Amino acid sequence: MKIFRALYISLIVGAALLSLFTTSCKSEVGYTTVQIRDSIRHYYPILQGQQLRIALRVENTGTVPLIVNEVQPSCGCITTDFTGKTIIPPGKFMYVIVVYDSNKNKGNVNHSVRFWGNIAPDGMAIMKFDVNIVPDGNNHWDYEELFEKNRPKVKDFVDGIGSETGLGYYTDFQ
Repeated sequence: MKIFRALYISLIVGAALLSLFTTSCKSEVGYTTVQIRDSIRHYYPILQGQQLRIALRVENTGTVPLIVNEVQPSCGCITTDFTGKTIIPPGKFMYVIVVYDSNKNKGNVNHSVRFWGNIAPDGMAIMKFDVNIVPDGNNHWDYEELFEKNRPKVKDFVDGIGSETGLGYYTDFQ
């Protein structure tokens, strides 16, 4: 009986110590402030097909570590070198390289890059940029001319003929 009592008491003491140690390990990181150097940028025109390489300096101006969970470009034409969750201590900074590919754009374009993490007040910081994409000098067509040029290819869809519904649009394939 004494063995069971000793075992029971040691089990209770062990459980109490275990709960004490596991609850003291839990730590929450609060929100911090961030500064993206020149967070709104207007670039000089580039030729269609050129790439624009942008270096973004992201500084933790707060008092707790900055945890950047995700860097999200606004378009598929933008890539970043961000590889995953990154921690920036207070007062330190990191660079994120952003590459914009202008192949599929013409004229003035506006894009953004969002940084998600423990950023005050709403968990996100944003960098915006715009650039004018100058098309190739041999391409002088406007949108109406391009439509007329490609009209034979898309005529049935524009006129509502050629689809299974005959309504001029199509739905997701089942």
